Amino acid sequence: MWFRRKSSKPALESTNSAGTFPDNARSRVSILQRARLPVDLLKPGMRIVSLDRPWTQVPVLFQGFTLTDDDEAQILRQYCEWVLVEDEEDRLNPVLDQVSLLKRRTTEPLPETRTLAQEIPRAQETWNRTQAFVEEVTRKIEAGKDLNLQSARPVIRECVESVKANASAMFWMSRIKSRDAYTAEHCLRVAIFCVAFARFLGLPDDDLETVGMCGLLHDLGKLKVPDEVLNKPGALTPDEHSIMRQHTTLGYELLRADSSLDPIVSDVTCHHHERMDGQGYPQQLAEWQISRFARLVSIVDAFDAITSDRCYRDGLPTSDAIRILYRNRGQQFDASMVEAFIRMVGVYPPGSLVELSTGEVAIVVATHPGRKLRPRVEIMLDAGKKPVEPRVIDLAATTAFQGRTSPEIARPLPDGAFGVSLHDRIQQLIAVPDQNAS
Repeated sequence: MWFRRKSSKPALESTNSAGTFPDNARSRVSILQRARLPVDLLKPGMRIVSLDRPWTQVPVLFQGFTLTDDDEAQILRQYCEWVLVEDEEDRLNPVLDQVSLLKRRTTEPLPETRTLAQEIPRAQETWNRTQAFVEEVTRKIEAGKDLNLQSARPVIRECVESVKANASAMFWMSRIKSRDAYTAEHCLRVAIFCVAFARFLGLPDDDLETVGMCGLLHDLGKLKVPDEVLNKPGALTPDEHSIMRQHTTLGYELLRADSSLDPIVSDVTCHHHERMDGQGYPQQLAEWQISRFARLVSIVDAFDAITSDRCYRDGLPTSDAIRILYRNRGQQFDASMVEAFIRMVGVYPPGSLVELSTGEVAIVVATHPGRKLRPRVEIMLDAGKKPVEPRVIDLAATTAFQGRTSPEIARPLPDGAFGVSLHDRIQQLIAVPDQNAS
């Protein structure tokens, strides 16, 4: 619950050189006010009174300080969800009025500035460049060579720009998976979903690159796990489980050695398997000890692991992954973040193949958080399963006409059903780019 508390002592506005108040200022005093504020709304000039965790859990120099720039606010956004602030009433009240708008953001679709058709070509180029970066890092780690992880920043910046233009383009790319390249592709998919999820939650643009870096590098320690354990086709023994769990610490040590990286990146690498009930690893942290970014990445990491094919099992459907996350909210995962993530992903994520109640076959283009069962889709086959000129319809906006019910999704389909392939559709869009693309 957000609350306001006025101080008992109003702060007088100003005095003149003689130490007295000018006539026009005598009636004007600034009332200091305290409020429990979401970190995404912090502004320079606010005094930070307390945090939602001990001060020692956050890399700041002082306990209680006035924000002087956004760099300090960014640190608080990475580790905390809310802080207690103090500021002048007339400055703080407009910020408090934005709390409801911030909460409402996770009930609206991700904004788009380009159509899916316009963004797909750039999304594929960005995907390929980022994948090449991960593969290069993999080779260097395996060869014991020095890493320049700051070079990840430009490729992540390209991912951010693509997600901001149309997140569904990158979501489509993320659904083309290879069982044999799980670790590299997993890091890339987690990075993309982390950027989109952070934007969906309302994090400022400055934070999107950082959370993308956290996602891209979070599992780097797995490259130091013996291959016979990492890619074992059967169940792991207790000793092998212990070795596998070392990847968080191995990754932390690898990233901490690079002083150019933001400390939150190594924090997330170390703690993305910590759980809200204290049963995670490697340190069995309590809920209040897990940073905000680590909570965010842990949800995306689990979602992608559940839905991806592995060397020892096939991935589960998105609907199963959503049920698992929802069932474990508040125990393993941050409850409010899980609920927001489910709203963003939807029951039928972008790139899913579905059959409509009309018999038509379509690919999901984009979801709507408030209408999870009625996404925007692109019709690929007619009711007789014959190819048609692709057209996009919004199931949430369609209405009954002349006694006929509005179309809805009848069932999900596996990719390739009735000859419709997401990969093929992506290649069509790249071969014949949208005429309005810029």
